[in-house]
Amino acid sequence: MQTRCHLSVLIHKQAKKYGDKPALTFRNFGSLKWESVSWNGFSHRVKQVSNALLNLGVKSQENIAIFSQNCAQYLYTNFGAYGVRVVTIPFYATSSEQQIQYIINDAQVRFIFVGEQEQYNKAHRVFALCPSLERIIIYDRSVRISTHDPNALYFDDFIKLGENLPRQSEVEVLWTQASMDDICDILYTSGTTGDSKGVILTYSQYDAAFKANDACVPIREKDRVINFLPFTHIFERAWTYLCLTEGAQMIINTYPKEIQKSMQETHPTCMCSVPRFWEKVYIAVKDRIEHSSSLQRKAFRYALLIGHKRNISYKSKGKHVPIALELQYKVVDRTILSLVRKQLGLIHPNIFPTAGAYVSPEVEGFIHAIGIFMVVGYGLTESLATVSCDFRGKPFSIGSVGRPINGIQIKIGADNEILLKGPTITRGYYKRDNVNAIAFDQEGFFHTGDAGYMKKGELYLQERIKDLFKTSNGKYIAPQQIEAILLVDKFIDQVAVIADQRKFVSALIVPEFRIAEEWARSHNIQFGSREELCANQLFNDMMMERIATLQQTLAPYQQIKHFTLLAHHFSEESGELTSTLKLKRPVIARNHKLIIDKMYDEC
Repeated sequence: MQTRCHLSVLIHKQAKKYGDKPALTFRNFGSLKWESVSWNGFSHRVKQVSNALLNLGVKSQENIAIFSQNCAQYLYTNFGAYGVRVVTIPFYATSSEQQIQYIINDAQVRFIFVGEQEQYNKAHRVFALCPSLERIIIYDRSVRISTHDPNALYFDDFIKLGENLPRQSEVEVLWTQASMDDICDILYTSGTTGDSKGVILTYSQYDAAFKANDACVPIREKDRVINFLPFTHIFERAWTYLCLTEGAQMIINTYPKEIQKSMQETHPTCMCSVPRFWEKVYIAVKDRIEHSSSLQRKAFRYALLIGHKRNISYKSKGKHVPIALELQYKVVDRTILSLVRKQLGLIHPNIFPTAGAYVSPEVEGFIHAIGIFMVVGYGLTESLATVSCDFRGKPFSIGSVGRPINGIQIKIGADNEILLKGPTITRGYYKRDNVNAIAFDQEGFFHTGDAGYMKKGELYLQERIKDLFKTSNGKYIAPQQIEAILLVDKFIDQVAVIADQRKFVSALIVPEFRIAEEWARSHNIQFGSREELCANQLFNDMMMERIATLQQTLAPYQQIKHFTLLAHHFSEESGELTSTLKLKRPVIARNHKLIIDKMYDEC
C-alpha cells in the first residue's frame, strides 16, 4: 500500500509503518560485505542530516550539490535536504571538472557532497573557480584530503553536527511549511546539444508521478529493488522514490560494472535499466546456447518457443492461455527458463522497467519469453521520467513504449513531434527564460523533440527529430533504430551510424574485443594489437556477413554499405559520450572525420 505524503517526511512516515524492517541494503565504500539499515535507522540518519544542514547555515530553497556514486549516504543527504526545504542538484560521478564548475556557478552552490577520491579531487581543483562554494563534504572516509584544504569535511564529522538532533524542533516546523510548489531537485541535462540546462522538478511533480505510476506499476512492499542506473538519472531517481513510497527494500549497487555480481548476491525482484543491459543478457544467453550440446540447444529453443507463445502470443495480448500451453510452460519454466533467470540472480522476478533508448523488438520478445516482465516505457527528465509504459494486466505490443500514464496529455505536433502537458511536466529550465519560451507553446504543451505516433492507445517512438539524418539523396535515416539492430550482435560493443548529407549509410563500429579476439585465435589469425585485428580483412568480411544478416529487415537506403572497425571505445573522456552514455554525434563526426571521409572517398 503506497504511502502518499510530502517527500520531506516520507522516510519518517515509512519508519512508523515498517519500523525495523530492512529499508536499505548496501556495501560501504571499499567493502565486499552487504549491510542493511532499517526504516527506523534510515529515518534517524535523515533527521541527523537535516539538523546538520541547519547547523551549517543552509537556508530554505537553497541549492546543494551531490557528486557521488550511488550509496546510502546519497539517500540520507537527499531526504535530509528535503526535510529542511533544501534543493538538491545531482552530478554524475563521472562528470568532468568543467561540467561541475559550470553547474556550481550556475546554481550558486555553497555545499557539495562528494563520494570517493576522484570526485573529491575534482571538487577541490575547481573550488577556487567557484566563488559561491564553501564546503566539500566527503562520503568515503578513506579519501585523502589535501593538506591545503580547510574546507573539506568527512560525512561522519558532518553527521556529528546533527548527532543528537539539536535543531529538531526547527526541522519539524519546516516540515509543516513544506509546500508541493517548492523546488525539490534541479537535474541538469547531459548536454548533447550544448550547455547543460537545469530541469526544475517540484514536489507536486513527484506526487503526481507517484500516484500515476502506482496505478500501473505493481511494486510491492515485499519487493527487493536493486539500483542499476545512477541516482542522478531521473529514471533511477524517480523509480527509487516510487519504490520507497511502496515500502520496498532498496539494494544499492554502487558500481554499475558490478551489477551482475550484485544481482547474483542479493537476488532482487525488480530493477530499472536501459536497453543495453538486456541486450547484453540476450547476447550472453545466445552465446551460451551456441556453445551447448545439440540436445541442450534443442531443449532451450523449445523452451523459448513455449515461453514466447505463452507470454507474447497470449499474455501480452490479454488473451486466455490454453490449458495445454500453460502446462507446457510450467514444465519448461521449472526445468529450463528458471535456470536462466537464476544465473542472473533473479529467483522471484517481478517487474523490470526499461527506457532511455530504442528497445529492439527481438530483445524485448526474448526477455518476455524467458519469464521476465520487461516494462518498456518512455520519458524525459522534463516529464519526471514516465510518460508512458506497459501496464501489467493490460495488453501491450512489442515495439511500443506503452500507454500514457494517468494525467498526461499527449499531442502529436508538426513533424510528428510528441508534445506533453500534465502535472508531472517541469515548470521550466532554471534561469533559462529564453529557452523556456521555445520549449513550451501557447497552449502550455512541452515540446519533447521526439517523433512518434499513437496507435490503439499505445505510443510508438520514431526518432529524436534532431537526430534524424537526411542523406544527399533526400532519404531520412533514423540512426538509433539501426544501431539497436546491430547491438544485439555479440561481436558489436558500440556503433555510431553515419548518414547526414551523405550518399549512403555507413558506421563506426567498436567490436566486443573479448569475443572478437577469441574468434581470431580460433581462425588462426595473427594480430599484435587491436588495431591489427580491426584492419584484418577476414575479420572485416565476417563482420560484414553478420551485419548484412542483421539488417535484412531494413529498406535498402537504410542499410549500412560500409563500416570501419575502431580499436578504441567512444568515451566520456574523449567527449564522445554524455554522462548517460548517449552518443555525442557531432563530436564523433569531428573526432573521426578522416576515417569517415575515407569511407565515402573510396566509393
